[in-house]
Amino acid sequence: MRPPTGIGHSTNLVGVPMEFLASHRFNDGPLPLHIAGVREMNPALFEMLSQAEDLADSGEAFLKYMTAMFALDPEQREARVDAASGRRRFRSSFLNLIKGWGFDSNGAEGAVLKGWVESRFGIFPTFHKEPIRRISSKAWTSYVEQKMSSRFHNNAIYVQLDLLYEFCQWALGRFSAPGETHLTLYRGVHDFKEHQILERIDKRTVIMRLNNLASFTSDRHIAECFGETILTAQVPTAKIAFYNQLLASHPLRGEGEYLVIGGEYCLRASYY
Repeated sequence: MRPPTGIGHSTNLVGVPMEFLASHRFNDGPLPLHIAGVREMNPALFEMLSQAEDLADSGEAFLKYMTAMFALDPEQREARVDAASGRRRFRSSFLNLIKGWGFDSNGAEGAVLKGWVESRFGIFPTFHKEPIRRISSKAWTSYVEQKMSSRFHNNAIYVQLDLLYEFCQWALGRFSAPGETHLTLYRGVHDFKEHQILERIDKRTVIMRLNNLASFTSDRHIAECFGETILTAQVPTAKIAFYNQLLASHPLRGEGEYLVIGGEYCLRASYY
């Protein structure tokens, strides 16, 4: 008997029931996803984007908008000493989270990103440093402590990530994958401790429950560097939160990385 669909919130901000969104049935026939109110509250951004001639132009416009909205100038992102408390503080930025994810997806920045997915899409993480089996576990408590760290919640960080997701979806539809509903992406793994196999369809095909946010790449050769087992997925574009070409310069560019909203996926597993 298969385990039930991964736990999550009964409501989310994308208007699709969590049970369906987290299932492989959604991936078979994906619906467009939008975080409630983001485009409506930021018409100036999407007006700027509509005038972009290519992806590079749109990325530059997005960064300018984010800098103006959230004071993301480099000197304001760097840690500094608060005169009153003597503590080191910095203005949190989605760029810092992406950089931290690139170093360690199970670090504090990874917890904040997984917490954003939980908040907006309603899907709980299944792994953070160790498997998360239930809410009352030590693993869950550790994850919550990191995702709520005040270090990352002093500059409307979830709102920044909302805008990043909506820009990503806009850019996929306009420049990077117009008319496409899925992209073929790859993930290299050494074992399956982070992802739970729910069902084996045949010798090479499995239904797997991925963590609520997972890294993939568009280059199979890059995936081979991260594990001897290569997972091949048809990822709905609606579940892509960030990808390597979205911004002209970012910390994940060298790995061709995509950040993918998780849940159940039907995957092909093969050895390189």
